[in-house]
Amino acid sequence: MAEHTSSSITIEATPAQVMAVIADFDRYPEWTGEVKQAEVLEKDEQGRAAKVRLVLDAGAIKDDHTLNYSWPGENVVEWSLNKSQMLRQLDGSYSLAPVAGGKHTEVTYQLTVDVKIPMLGMIKRKAEKVIIDRALDGLKKRVEGGLAS
Repeated sequence: MAEHTSSSITIEATPAQVMAVIADFDRYPEWTGEVKQAEVLEKDEQGRAAKVRLVLDAGAIKDDHTLNYSWPGENVVEWSLNKSQMLRQLDGSYSLAPVAGGKHTEVTYQLTVDVKIPMLGMIKRKAEKVIIDRALDGLKKRVEGGLAS
């Protein structure tokens, strides 16, 4: 079984405000850093993204891939790899938990990456950690900055 990497951050916004930014795939290139293009290909019956094409440049990992998204609860989104040029696996999730009476949100990002080319596990974990930390920092800045304006 593949190992995963996870990290958490607290954002000064409600879970609904945070999830609204997470669910707005068209704007990912504005705040994620690694995502250069994002395109929703399919939506589910609630109008949420079900399949998304992403062009990723995360240093050691560059790829054009498609992810399948599911929304098992109002505060959880999960994804898994549909197709990729470079990746064998890209599974992840954002889980949101209200804190401070619901005024703030603890966001936990979990990610498992496996590439088709040989790569040391240590380097893979480091790449996962970089992707997670940049995404969480970008999400925090995007949500809190968006609330300030």
